[in-house]
Amino acid sequence: MYRSAHFRLHLIVFLWGFTAILGKLIHANAEVLVFYRMLFAAGFLYVFIRFIKKDSIKISIKMLLKLVGIGSLMAFHWLFFFSSIKVSNVSIALSCLGTSTLFAALLEPLIYKRKVDLSEILMGIVIVICISLIFKVEFQYKLGIIYGLICALLGTIFSVFNGKLYGKTSSGNIIFYEIFGGWLVISLYYVFSGQISQVGVISYRDLALLTLLASVFTAFPMFESVNLMKYISPFTLILTVNLEPIYGIILAFFIFGESEKMSSIFYGASLVMILAIVVNGIIKARKKSKEVAEENML
Repeated sequence: MYRSAHFRLHLIVFLWGFTAILGKLIHANAEVLVFYRMLFAAGFLYVFIRFIKKDSIKISIKMLLKLVGIGSLMAFHWLFFFSSIKVSNVSIALSCLGTSTLFAALLEPLIYKRKVDLSEILMGIVIVICISLIFKVEFQYKLGIIYGLICALLGTIFSVFNGKLYGKTSSGNIIFYEIFGGWLVISLYYVFSGQISQVGVISYRDLALLTLLASVFTAFPMFESVNLMKYISPFTLILTVNLEPIYGIILAFFIFGESEKMSSIFYGASLVMILAIVVNGIIKARKKSKEVAEENML
């Protein structure tokens, strides 16, 4: 079961990495892409929860408002992610996701009121240096890098607040209402910004790819990642998820060829950044294990 769980985990991360590939293959702009991804994913999740698992989706109004608020962060996180791909390429968007760990190191001590760890400071310095190098050598993609950094920041805020909801309701309800709530919020944003008319202009090819994106690459990995928490530790999940940019960048290079070919400094800086995140995760896990062992001895 342990080996099976690890295989399924890597499959999930591979699927998440492939969302960037689909984002480039889909011709529709980022606004239309996110609108249909969230709408279709919410539909698939509803059918799965109500008719396959036969679970209730009843929650309190207070919890609903929280989930809608957090879901809106997810929606704009995806909007900036796919916008980054559209104005630059897959490699740039995925490399910027590496800064999520830096933002988490800055935000978590403020929200959870804990001390800043020295390893997090060192990791943060490494990430800042790496992203600065990428910005310098790939300056033609500056808008994509900016969108990618905003995406990473929003994704981190989403993850931090989402973590505070764990155990308050079922995981299925959390995922469903966040995606559906995010879709409602971004739809209202399109209405007030005058962009809602764009969603009616889409090809059958893009609709087919969006259906695939919403089901196989969104709804399924989200539920599967929750199920895997029974067999693997959160640390293993986080470390493996950090492989998403690697999977995505390699896939993009082989699928799209020249348009995804970056400078050697870009690949070097991205690799160092990911290694710094992994090493920091290992250090924190060892410290946590040591603290637990000391508590058990008391």
